[in-house]
Amino acid sequence: MATMLKATSRDDLKGSTLRKLRNQGNVPAVVYGKDIPNKTVSINEIEFLKTLKEAGKNGIIALTTEGESYEVITHDIQRGKLKGEFIHVDFYKVDMKSEMDANVPLHLVGEALGVKDGGIIQQTLYEISVRSLPAEIPEAIEIDISEMMIGDSLQVRDIKVSGNYQINNEPEEGIMSILAPALSNEPDEQQEKADKEEVQAEMENTAKEE
Repeated sequence: MATMLKATSRDDLKGSTLRKLRNQGNVPAVVYGKDIPNKTVSINEIEFLKTLKEAGKNGIIALTTEGESYEVITHDIQRGKLKGEFIHVDFYKVDMKSEMDANVPLHLVGEALGVKDGGIIQQTLYEISVRSLPAEIPEAIEIDISEMMIGDSLQVRDIKVSGNYQINNEPEEGIMSILAPALSNEPDEQQEKADKEEVQAEMENTAKEE
């Protein structure tokens, strides 16, 4: 079931008007899709935050404005660099009967055996592209890494698909690996200390001979 969110139509696109909207606790937004013209709206920031937590980034939202209702997903969110406040939101109107592409976060779960042995996780891919019906898009894909050892790695082909979607990424694309711990500098420090002691001893012996 879609999560409800109210929006207010807006026609004034001036920068001063947008700043006023934000100061009043609202966020400028746009609704667009294949079969509708772009529609500029504003949404309440607090209500949008609640909706985002409930539906998730890829969840279906029933966006209502002036008697019209659109089934949308949150396609893009712009945030302020310093405070992280919402600057602008793009809503994409979806066709619930047609497949679409969407980016889905990858979440690593569990503590890898290799990490317990001192290994370091190096993750290179944080989200993947999937294709499915809008209602079947997963909020996130979890990957259990608890059995992975130092030297092990994961690729896209290793993802176990548990829903009605297909992955668009290349199968050989890397996701993460567990690296061996960095070698300690202690042996080098000990050798450096020994070298200094040897030089000092040699200088003392030379002084005695003189």
